[in-house]
Amino acid sequence: MAKNMIRDRKKKSFDHFFKVSPLIRWALLVLIIIIFTTSLYPRLIIRKHTYSVGDVVKTDIKAAEDFFIEDTSATEAQRRQAIENVLTVYDLNPKILKSTVTRLNDAFDKLRLIYEQESKKLLEESPTPPAAMSSSDTAPVEPGDVPNLPKVPLTERMLAKKNLFESLMGIEFSNGAFSILSEHEFSKEIPKLLTTIITQVLSTGVVANKEILLLESDKGITLRNLETMTEAHVLNLKQFYGPDQAKTMVRVVGDPLLKGMNYDLLNLIVDYCQRLIQPNVTLNSHETEARKERASQQIKPVLYMIKKGEMLLREGERVTPLQLRKLKALEGRVDGHGVPLGGSGAVALMTAVLIIQYHVRLRRRMESAHNGNKDLLFLASILVSFIIVVKISTTLPEAWFLGLPLNRPVSPVEFGIPLAAGAMIVCLFMGRDTALIFALALALCASMLLQGGLETFIYFILSCTMAVWWLQDCRERRIIIKTGAKLGLLNAFLAIVISVYIGTPSWATLPFDLTVAFLGGIGAGIITAGLAPVVEMVFHYTTDITLLELSNLDRPILRRLMLEAPGTYHHSVVVGSLVEAAASEIGANPILSKVCGYYHDIGKLKQPLYFIENQSDGRNRHDKLAPSMSALILIAHVKNGVEFAREHKLGQVILDTIQQHHGTSLISFFYEKAKAAKGEDAVNIDDFRYPGPRPQTREAGLVMLADVVEAASRTLDNPTSSRIQGLVQNLINKIFSDGQLDYCELTLKDLHLIAKSFNKILNGIHHHRIEYQDSATITSGKAKNGSADRKPAKPPQVARTRNSDDRQAHIKRLGLS
Repeated sequence: MAKNMIRDRKKKSFDHFFKVSPLIRWALLVLIIIIFTTSLYPRLIIRKHTYSVGDVVKTDIKAAEDFFIEDTSATEAQRRQAIENVLTVYDLNPKILKSTVTRLNDAFDKLRLIYEQESKKLLEESPTPPAAMSSSDTAPVEPGDVPNLPKVPLTERMLAKKNLFESLMGIEFSNGAFSILSEHEFSKEIPKLLTTIITQVLSTGVVANKEILLLESDKGITLRNLETMTEAHVLNLKQFYGPDQAKTMVRVVGDPLLKGMNYDLLNLIVDYCQRLIQPNVTLNSHETEARKERASQQIKPVLYMIKKGEMLLREGERVTPLQLRKLKALEGRVDGHGVPLGGSGAVALMTAVLIIQYHVRLRRRMESAHNGNKDLLFLASILVSFIIVVKISTTLPEAWFLGLPLNRPVSPVEFGIPLAAGAMIVCLFMGRDTALIFALALALCASMLLQGGLETFIYFILSCTMAVWWLQDCRERRIIIKTGAKLGLLNAFLAIVISVYIGTPSWATLPFDLTVAFLGGIGAGIITAGLAPVVEMVFHYTTDITLLELSNLDRPILRRLMLEAPGTYHHSVVVGSLVEAAASEIGANPILSKVCGYYHDIGKLKQPLYFIENQSDGRNRHDKLAPSMSALILIAHVKNGVEFAREHKLGQVILDTIQQHHGTSLISFFYEKAKAAKGEDAVNIDDFRYPGPRPQTREAGLVMLADVVEAASRTLDNPTSSRIQGLVQNLINKIFSDGQLDYCELTLKDLHLIAKSFNKILNGIHHHRIEYQDSATITSGKAKNGSADRKPAKPPQVARTRNSDDRQAHIKRLGLS
């Protein structure tokens, strides 16, 4: 338990560090600047010559200074020769022989000892005196053996030890072979013969694939002893045995040693020698390749000098590969002088823009979200992704653009970059204001990467700004594509304006520019539509489009709530209506508020009958429970709701609202009941509080207020307008005074508007109907009420809305016009 608590505490500490630590923000800034600088650096150098093999040289080019150029063919030839000189490495493993011999001797020693023990046991158990046994039942006597012992019962006993012998030897034995060894009492001569034969064969060396080994006959091999780590150059490779040769050599070596031995025992020794022998010389491909690589790297480039004034390219000639290498070597020396001052200025300017925009426009928003680092990571990811897109666009070949020159003041590449997609994605997940700030940084970054002028920056900033404007409050996926089409038309118009501005309109290139610009806008819409689900999944964001899908009351979890907990379902629908109307009044997200209201109590599905709105039989199951147990059941519906939300993938924002919609409020009914039963000193008030946290967003705060107000409004005997107003004011006052709204940024003005909205909705729900006379009453001439909901309203009574605790302050005039 303590370990789990420590682990949870460490995890929470790490999550808190990642979410709020300023070190993460600085790390993201450094990452962006590094990637931006890396992408910008190749564009900082002014290339004087951009020739390819086969191009015609326009002007003579001479070497401005002495420099060396590599003779790649000579260098490559030397490297190939060095690689060929490396000998293939084979490893000799002496431990294989030692382990085999050790395993063999240990197995026979163990079984010989067991055999002697079993012999003594059998002798002790035998009822016939040894002298009475016939000579046919005895075996030859060996030194140390018990004389005149019957062999058949002893052999049968030893068969039970066959598995042990097999595990010690590492190979399987048939019952017959094991019986032969038992009959020979696991004699010391048998392992000695096995060891002699195996040692002679393995000492020469056994290789798994001799055919591959013989391919190295011309050069030989390097044989490395893995025990002593010594190496030897071996030329005679035929001395090593292949697997089949090793088996043959077992018989050759064994013939003089096994001569005159029992035929069955001889075959057994030969067979198991062959099975115990395994290759002890193996090919080491990894070491061989590593040595070849080192040999190749040790070869220094073959250089020859180009003298100052030497003609590199002559006007009118076609560029050859050798001339192109000389030219690149010359330009490489120029590039090595460092990054120009303009590049340093571009990096400094980009850094200043990011820092200033964050502190002036984003810092307060990020800190209030309590998850600012995740939002910054999202923004950084999108910015870096589009830096890479812009970088890739600068490397596109001219053939992709019908051979049109790309060195015009504004090339068609710039018109076709779907840069607005970055701003559109940010708008979908973080809103219009953040997207406009992001658009400024993105447009400036792209302009500097493309080495464009003011017209390039204006093109991108206008395109991104209008894309954000058209996409704000997007609640249908088709709006993204419509925005892309509008953006394409805007881009085409801007392409015409820019061409006129820079004075290069051409009927030959203008149609192509317009087409590329239009496709860039369409592409931005397609990219946004495609990436939106990926971003939702990776960063756990939820768009209004997804929220609209979740607001469908036919969702499986809501249908289940309707069938299994109808009271909770009706309560949730009403809460959804209350928070949607209130969110519209205070400028919060109405669709998010409504969906959170629908799902905030789904945890009650776990035990629906323990919540009074679902008890239709008049029995309250809490009457038989202790107050502490009742409180635990009520508190558990928050945790269960979070689990249901994860299971149905409702999104992090809804999951957070479910967790926060009760905050750390007190379950006062059962707390007071517990105090009455046990006494105030015996009850811990924290056991009757929800675990929290308190609402962190305005939408979560609205759900908390609506949840309490809607539930309490059902208890009014005569829900007149004044009673509802007093109830709403008292409950909001109580929640506010308890500090539950401290972190959700609801102002007093917001609370006033919320109260007015709640009053309006609740009055509509609890309004009184006019009296209807049924036919029976009319016939009899007496008017009677047909149902309980048609009875006339009772005289208004003063609602008991004043908090008994006089220390709590009240906010006056909540909900009054």
